[in-house]
This record gives sequence, C-alpha cells and structure tokens, in this order.
Amino acid sequence: MITNEDNMELMARYEDNHFDLAIVDPPYGIADNPSRHSGTGAGKMKNRILNKSAKKFKNWDVAPNEYYFKELFRVSKNQIIWGGNYFKLPKTRGFVVWDKQQPFPNFSACEYAWLSFQVPSKIFVQATTRTGEKKIHPTQKSVKLYEWLLMNYAKQGDKILDTHLGSGSIAIACHNLGYDLTACELDTYYYNAAIKRINEHKSQTRLF
Repeated sequence: MITNEDNMELMARYEDNHFDLAIVDPPYGIADNPSRHSGTGAGKMKNRILNKSAKKFKNWDVAPNEYYFKELFRVSKNQIIWGGNYFKLPKTRGFVVWDKQQPFPNFSACEYAWLSFQVPSKIFVQATTRTGEKKIHPTQKSVKLYEWLLMNYAKQGDKILDTHLGSGSIAIACHNLGYDLTACELDTYYYNAAIKRINEHKSQTRLF
C-alpha cells in the first residue's frame, strides 16, 4: 500500500513492531543547514538537472525530528536509515556505504546508511551515472541498490516500511522480489511521479 500522506499519520495507525524492516531515506536538512554541505554549488546543480527551484528544494529538504525516529523505532523491528551520519541515532556496529563512483569532485563520493543490525558493514558499488534509470527525484537511489538491501537484510515474508517514498525505487525493488511494502510520500508531485513510474514498471513486467 502506497499513500500520499504525512508519515507520522501513517505510523500512528500501526501497533508496535508491526513492520519487520523499515528502509527509509529521510531528508538530511542540508539546504537549511550550511554546516551540512560544502557550499560548492552541488545542490544548485541538482536543482538545474531536475528543473526545480531552489526554494522548492529547501521547503522539501527538512530533516525529521526526534518524534519521527521514536515512531519509526516503535513500529519497526529493524531499520536501515540513509543519511544516518546526519541524525542522532544509537551506536551501531553495522552500516552500509554506497560507493557512487562519482566522477564530479564537488559531489559526495558515497552515502552512508545506519543499520540496526549488529553485523559487519558492507559496501554497495554502483555508479550514479550507470543506473539506466530516469531521475525524477533529487535524492533518487537505484532499484538495484534497494534490491541489494532486501537480499542482504530482509527475509521472505517480511513486511517492509518506507516513510519517504521519493522516486519509488524501493517499491519497484519490493515488487521484483515479492516483498509486502507499506509506504507514503508527503509531496503530491513526487507521489504522482513515483506512482506513474511504478505502474509503468509493472506494466512492462507483465508484458514480458
């Protein structure tokens, strides 16, 4: 089930530990906090690529507060949180690094995800320029990345939660691998774009 709503309203409907695994990619709050970025103009380049105004990106890029994380940990047994280095989270042994093989020096070479699993850390390697996917969201991650996360940290029958659907990559990955996903997206524009992308993918898989 995928809805266009606030994630706090979604999580409030579920009992403790309802979801086996939450895989989330919340805004890092970079646009509103100069200490969180280099000031090199990379954010402006993202906006130019997507033909979006800087004002809209700033309005969208609001980091979640402590109540969000409290609810997330309440409704899910385990969590994978992208941008974990930006948030106050418990100490953990495990984390994931996405090596982007980034060719542009003003862009981050990798991204970090915090894991609730106390397991050895892992690295996923995929160039951002080689996903073969049309970009519809400023922080879009690839379907292959989410498939890799599911294959490494989920088990068949798990109920998956995503509180920030974004481009919908996780929904396509869950569809491909047969996982039950509950997700929401607050921004109506991105919600509609993601639903269109997901439906187009499902139509193609039925065709072949």
